Amino acid sequence: MKGDRVEIVIDAGSGTTRTYNVVATRAGRRVNVTHGRGVIEVSETTRGGSTVRTARFLSNRVLALVEHPAADDPVADEIVPTLRSV
Repeated sequence: MKGDRVEIVIDAGSGTTRTYNVVATRAGRRVNVTHGRGVIEVSETTRGGSTVRTARFLSNRVLALVEHPAADDPVADEIVPTLRSV
């Protein structure tokens, strides 16, 4: 849903950290997190399942991965008018 975002904090070496954000930028898109074989993958996908963009991180470098779900109230471009029968 538009507004979903995932915040990833990684160890950039020599005691510094970097923060990355992956955000669902349009209505109907969502952010998926998968992990396996030492890699964490965060991707923005459409309703149809096509991947729009992907970020990959080595799991031993990830310090924190925080998922921020979108608000339950729909955003203006997500509101679909209902048809009333006359």
